Amino acid sequence: MLKQVHSSIPVPTGLWFIDAYADNSQDPMPHLAIYPPGLDPDSVVLVRVHSECLTGDLFSSLRCDCGSQLQKSLEYITKEKGVLIYLRQEGRGIGLINKLKAYNLQDEGFNTIDANHQLGFETDEREYQAATLILKDLGIKRIKLLTNNPEKVNSLIRDGIEIVDRIPLMIEPTVDSEDYLRIKRDLMGHLLD
Repeated sequence: MLKQVHSSIPVPTGLWFIDAYADNSQDPMPHLAIYPPGLDPDSVVLVRVHSECLTGDLFSSLRCDCGSQLQKSLEYITKEKGVLIYLRQEGRGIGLINKLKAYNLQDEGFNTIDANHQLGFETDEREYQAATLILKDLGIKRIKLLTNNPEKVNSLIRDGIEIVDRIPLMIEPTVDSEDYLRIKRDLMGHLLD
C-alpha cells in the first residue's frame, strides 16, 4: 500500500491535508490520512483510527456512536494537530450491503454480534495493519490513541507503534444506541463506562 496522492481541503476550522493510500491509483476506496497543518511526526501525536461507517459518519445514524466519535475526534485533532486515519472497512469489515442486512436482523431481535454471525461473518472482521503503514509513512512512531477498542490498541502495538496513552472516546448513549454500546462493552470488551 502506497500513498497515491497528497492534497488539501478547506474545512470550517481551516485548511487540512488529505493523503490517499491504496495499492494502486485506480482504487476507488483508498484509506485516508486527514490532518491539519502543524503535524509534528517527531512528537507524541494524537491519532484516531476510524473505520468507515456511512450511516453514522454521513447520516448521523443513532444506531451507533460512530458519527459522534468521528466529530469529537476531529475536534481533538484540530486542537492538538493530530491525525485521523479513515479506514475503508465499513460495517466492521463486512461492507455496507451486509451491514444493512445485519440491521434488518437486529430489527428482528438479534444483537449486533449475532446478526454478523447469522450472515456468516466473525464478530469483527476489521484489520488495522493499514493504519500502521500510514502512520509509518507519515513518520509517526509514538501516539496517543483515541479509542475504546482494545483490539485496535493491541494491533497497533503488535505492528510496532508505541502507544504512550489511550484516550477514551465516550459518547452519551441514545435510546437507539444503548443496547449496541452495551454489547460492545460486555461482549466485545470495549472500554466503555
